[in-house]
Amino acid sequence: VRWMMYWIVFALFMAMETFTDLLISWFPFYYEVKMAFVLWLLSPYTRGASLLYRRFVHPTLARKEKDIDTFLVRTRERSYETMLHFGKRGLNLAATAAVQAATKSQGALVGRLRSFSMQDLRSIPDEG
Repeated sequence: VRWMMYWIVFALFMAMETFTDLLISWFPFYYEVKMAFVLWLLSPYTRGASLLYRRFVHPTLARKEKDIDTFLVRTRERSYETMLHFGKRGLNLAATAAVQAATKSQGALVGRLRSFSMQDLRSIPDEG
């Protein structure tokens, strides 16, 4: 549980850091403070990640639980429909490519067979 809390808080920190680095990275000792913050999150003595998770993240997730569940159900339905759509398109493209390849290769085979004389064709052993 402790590691789950740490990784959730750390992921949120990394997501926020992407934007805040652009704005406040010019402050003196910014990177040192950021490193100290990550150590504070990770330390088993301070339990910073547990503190932040229990005070901020968990109450927010608990309040938004129904919205998150609704979003996940909607996303699952949409992803299923999207997979069906792209699967059908992929199969149609593959079938079209197979038919085109077959017609082109058939034409090449006929051209190759026409290049043989009748004597050449009679000399091929029958495999039946």
